[in-house]
Amino acid sequence: MRQQRIRTPVTLDGRLGPASRHPSMADPAYLARRRALGELARDHQVGAPSPLVAYSDLEHRTWGVVHRALVHEQRKHACREVVDVVDALDLPDDHVPQHGEVSARLGRLTGFRLTLAGGVVDTRRFLGSMLDGYFHAVQYLRHPAVPFYTPEPDVLHDLVGHGTQLATPRLAELYRVIGRTARRLRTTEAVELISRIFWFTLEYGVVRENGDLRAYGAALLSSSGEIECFRGAEIRPLDIRMMANTHYEINGYQPVLYRAESMDHLTDTLTAFFDGMDDETPARLARWPGRP
Repeated sequence: MRQQRIRTPVTLDGRLGPASRHPSMADPAYLARRRALGELARDHQVGAPSPLVAYSDLEHRTWGVVHRALVHEQRKHACREVVDVVDALDLPDDHVPQHGEVSARLGRLTGFRLTLAGGVVDTRRFLGSMLDGYFHAVQYLRHPAVPFYTPEPDVLHDLVGHGTQLATPRLAELYRVIGRTARRLRTTEAVELISRIFWFTLEYGVVRENGDLRAYGAALLSSSGEIECFRGAEIRPLDIRMMANTHYEINGYQPVLYRAESMDHLTDTLTAFFDGMDDETPARLARWPGRP
């Protein structure tokens, strides 16, 4: 999990409430499980095999319920290139897949592999590892009391959201382009800008397809609530300068999304920008001192 990732509001008693009210925050057994799985990533080296996790029957059931719902919504609202790989990736419904199981499938499709994260990962490490075909993913699962919301990204977000993207050749190549850029740039500001563009595209991107808006961003692909209503956001044309200066919402549905006119448009725009980016790019894109 990289820094600054999606936290959508949870519906509690019919209302939207803060993450602090989520049942996981008051469940000692869940918090202990979360810590134990996070500790498995201590001193983990990028590319080393992830340890096997003995998931409980309840965790397997939670995975199955949410995974089936997400695939259903992806088929209705995701772009064609994403929908086409859902069957090829073939994530299971009956159990939480191990990292090695998913890595084997991704490896055959695009050459990507999962590498273990225990929680927040340094942004430079997270992005730079993509150049080598590694994506940092966690192993812990959300609390079963509210299965369609998690206050932090979990294994469902990482595998059903990012994993589906990484099975898509075009999007997997964009991950590598981003990784190459993060690896060669040196300033904190440059890495933060890469992360911001990643947020508005590979996390929350939408694309025009046959006259309709379709989702390709991982955060949308892994949220059965937001993928149904993202068309109600303010939709702006894909614009790097605008994205660089737009506030993004960590604690709720995104109020502003950026639309590519086609997947070719997305690929051409991002590849040209990242290949031409240098450490001075953030200063050139800033509209005023201190970007939001």
